[in-house]
Amino acid sequence: MEARPPVLAIVVVALCVVSICGGVAHGAAVTYNVKNYGAKGNGATDDTKALMAAWKVACAAAGAVTLQVPAGVYYMGPAQFHGPCKASSLTFLLQGTLKAATDLSRFGNDWIEFGWVKGLIVAGQNGAAFDGQGAASWPFNKCPIRKDCKVLPTSVLFVNNENTVVKDISSVNSKFFHFALLQNKNTQMINLRINAPGNSPNTDGVHIERCSGVTIVDTKISTGDDCISIGQGNDNIDIQRVTCGPGHGMSVGSLGRYVGEGDVTRVHVKDMTFDGTMNGVRIKTWENSPTKSLAAHMVFESLVMKDVQNPVIIDQKYCPYYNCEHKYVSGVTIKNVTFKNIKGTSSLPVAVLLRCGMPCLGVVLQDLDLKFKGAGTTSSKCENAKAKYVGYMYPKPCV
Repeated sequence: MEARPPVLAIVVVALCVVSICGGVAHGAAVTYNVKNYGAKGNGATDDTKALMAAWKVACAAAGAVTLQVPAGVYYMGPAQFHGPCKASSLTFLLQGTLKAATDLSRFGNDWIEFGWVKGLIVAGQNGAAFDGQGAASWPFNKCPIRKDCKVLPTSVLFVNNENTVVKDISSVNSKFFHFALLQNKNTQMINLRINAPGNSPNTDGVHIERCSGVTIVDTKISTGDDCISIGQGNDNIDIQRVTCGPGHGMSVGSLGRYVGEGDVTRVHVKDMTFDGTMNGVRIKTWENSPTKSLAAHMVFESLVMKDVQNPVIIDQKYCPYYNCEHKYVSGVTIKNVTFKNIKGTSSLPVAVLLRCGMPCLGVVLQDLDLKFKGAGTTSSKCENAKAKYVGYMYPKPCV
């Protein structure tokens, strides 16, 4: 190609600096608007390619970068927002709604995927939401009854990211999980609103697996499954000021189902409210575990239960299917777990259930006040649990 004249080159560079070649400079930061890359935001046009094209440009830019998705409804199939990115920080600013396609043949395991990015911020404004349009897909979910089921797509997956913030955003009617965190380091989830009907299958609010340093705060979750599920291979999980219900409660597990699962350590749950949930706080592990692992150093404190079926539960015989074998005890060792300052009402007579396969070690129950909402009193039931009881205890400790 013929060399460009020097004067013309200078003019072109100057224009590119002013406009940031499709982006708008705000001081040191640069903003790229997805509508400049063909996105319509009219709720009907498929905007998948336009958003991915805008991401590609923003990811390649240096400095503090914002990818702006302005007000509107963006109909989308599966999209991968992958790094590594050149930006020192990259903000995905959603000011409208991303609306998922309903044709399941278009999807793999997830809908929106953020991966391999350092310094990612996913932030919402003006009621921003991920709408998974899950109602059309829930009838095809056979996972509650079949062990070999086909898993439906998660709404938003974060995989292999570092120093991520997700804040001020909603997720509604996911096809499967709302948010999933996989192999991330240092993730903060702040002020989220997660909603799906109580009868929607496997619509976990936040599922965490093989992560370190996860914080979830100031969040409200209403789903058809676990509000928060902490899977295998996690360390240093901090959950505070979260309201849960309806749903299955907050679970560590299920653990011990597959070969080579990692340990779960250092889980702190504080100031949660459970309203009409199946469980409150639960640790669940499978029997017949193919390999051994550890679930340890956990504190669940300052929790409020409102008409919860199983407020405090350790279940090492977990199996949601009717044809469970019950041949061997769980290979997951549970130790050093504290349940502290838990109050409210239980909708079933057994408010504390500690059902361990091998002995659970170092379990402490302190200052529990759980009353049966029906006629009669609450009780505790224990199996292979060597628990220590401190302070006020209602129901009475296991004998």
